[in-house]
Amino acid sequence: MEKDSVSMYFVRAALAKLPAAALPRVLAQAGIPAALLGAAQARVPARAFAALWLAVARELDDEFFGLDARRMKVGSFALLCHALLHCGTLERALRQCLRGFAVFLDDIDAELHVEGADCVLRIGHRMAGLADRRFAVETYLVMVHGLLCWLGGRRIAIRAADFAYPAPEHAVEYRLLFSQQLRFDAPSTELRLDARVLALPIVQDEAALKAFLRSAPQSVFLKYRNTEGWSARIRRQLRGSLGAPWPTLDELAARFGVAPATLRRRLEAEGVSYQEIKDALRRDIAIHHLCHGGLSIAEMADLLGFREPSAFHRAFRKWTGARPGDYRAGRAAGPAGNEA
Repeated sequence: MEKDSVSMYFVRAALAKLPAAALPRVLAQAGIPAALLGAAQARVPARAFAALWLAVARELDDEFFGLDARRMKVGSFALLCHALLHCGTLERALRQCLRGFAVFLDDIDAELHVEGADCVLRIGHRMAGLADRRFAVETYLVMVHGLLCWLGGRRIAIRAADFAYPAPEHAVEYRLLFSQQLRFDAPSTELRLDARVLALPIVQDEAALKAFLRSAPQSVFLKYRNTEGWSARIRRQLRGSLGAPWPTLDELAARFGVAPATLRRRLEAEGVSYQEIKDALRRDIAIHHLCHGGLSIAEMADLLGFREPSAFHRAFRKWTGARPGDYRAGRAAGPAGNEA
């Protein structure tokens, strides 16, 4: 099973509107050590971020992190999901979804346009501050796209994503959340999808909705991963070799039946290198075990292919900007919320 992690940027953004007195309580419910907030490169398990989202929503009675002038009260998302379940096609569901968000929120909305072979989701907003506007756009798009993916029972590929603001420091996260084809400082904020997805049927039912809501917001934030991409295929290969020496890129290319240069080009097209895939996988596995597992640091270092625990410490600090012990500090409380 994938052990996904979420950038500390999203944690800090989610906490921005929270009263100071509630901060320790919310972090404890999510199992996130306060020491990590100051580590810009740090990441948390997806399960912990989902628990944080729910805890912040309970504190504010707002499922949109206090970003809008009107609160999106707790229960609004579930109500919207029930309304979409019987729309028949993704087009009707998407249009109903946008109308629903327009009822819940005042300062951000979206319009759906069909432009030739593209379905364009264009965002409008009335938020003055860049930080609030950016996180509102990220949250809105994640929720709408996540719902669309779930209703269709598949990962709905985003052909291109434009954002009407400068590239943020965490822009690399946009490749995972949205698309490999990104443009910042664009005239408008919009997602482009294949227009043919609008005709797809809704494949979910009431029983599936109950399971979906039990795992939300993790199921929304992570959506349906692209399991057919080259980086995903390589991650599966490496996971199957965990605890043993990992193959070289040339050896992986031979397994896939392609030339090493071809595999490098395909990874470059996805915006990632083989070394980055290995580092990210080691990082996510380490974070998972530090937060939820029972392995010692020495056992973890050995599992991930480090000869000495000290080498693992140095690598982990490079990946996350934090020490392994900072993550152990959150184990006592343990994350609230649901399993993926």
